[in-house]
Amino acid sequence: MHRSPDTLFALPGEPPHEQVSMFCDAGSGLRTIIAIHSTARGPAFGGCRVWSYASDADALRDALRLSHGMSLKNALAGLPFGGGKAVILKPVETPERASLFQAFGKRVDMLGGRYITAEDVGSTTDDMRAVQRNTAFVSGIPRDGSFGGDPSPKTAWGVFLAIDEAVRHVMKRPLDGVTVAVQGLGSVGMALCRHLHAAGARLKVSDLDQDRVRYAQSTFAAMPVDSDQILATPCDVLAPCALGGVLNASSVPRVAAAIVVGASNNQLLTPADGDALHARGVLYLPDFLVNAGGIISAAREYLGTGDEAEVMREIGMIRQRVAELLERSGGQAPFRVAQQWAEALVG
Repeated sequence: MHRSPDTLFALPGEPPHEQVSMFCDAGSGLRTIIAIHSTARGPAFGGCRVWSYASDADALRDALRLSHGMSLKNALAGLPFGGGKAVILKPVETPERASLFQAFGKRVDMLGGRYITAEDVGSTTDDMRAVQRNTAFVSGIPRDGSFGGDPSPKTAWGVFLAIDEAVRHVMKRPLDGVTVAVQGLGSVGMALCRHLHAAGARLKVSDLDQDRVRYAQSTFAAMPVDSDQILATPCDVLAPCALGGVLNASSVPRVAAAIVVGASNNQLLTPADGDALHARGVLYLPDFLVNAGGIISAAREYLGTGDEAEVMREIGMIRQRVAELLERSGGQAPFRVAQQWAEALVG
């Protein structure tokens, strides 16, 4: 397959995306990039991130990385969708959110169903309701008498299952008494803490929002750790649940965990950082394998198939896929094996 050095349509060394669209709307302040990595398995499906980027180039790179990851994630989860992602460049002035997301919905609709959106970092269920006013190509909205809505609890459950399976594989024990360091206490990170605490894990936590840290302290008996130290804090499991790129040439040598399994997308800044973790004997499970619970829920909601129990059973397959990956890997880096596995399924 052709490998392109062009970073306008592709990540360095990767094939070009099928489509990269950029839209502006002066009235609402919308500036958005919608990246469609692949529709080989079906329409591109992935959430909409709202973030303050240092530059337009950074926003584009994030959209490309995230949409590529969605192709891998949807393929491994067995979903009939390709990979796509949208990023909205957060306006300097606080926008009228409904207007912003209605304008975004119009742009999604212009793509004619090639891309389906949902919540992601910085966007909410209410935002998706605003999107829905102008397009049917949206998920993550509570449906009367059905499952759906905010997918973050489902993401957290899938990550919890992956952590439990990894601990049983590496440490030959259940989670009770295992120390887990959770970086980021957003909706997914906090829900993950709840599951880990219920299983008897000892928690270390960090977040820029100190109110969230204090809540975790009082509710889960968590130990607070400074945000700039959480990646290096001694623990059995490190769970990155903030933003991507946290595992890099600077942080990887300081990781003091035997296992790294988290919810955030694109935790590795580069593949070489995953190789470096493997060389140190750290088991790293890739995000596109373990954090698929949310997209499974959003996909089934969009398709209108199954029910809550069936969605939970499908998310439960993440544990089996982790076990299969560990069996497939042998002495190879599991994230490399997982990527090859997923790319073969993307087609």
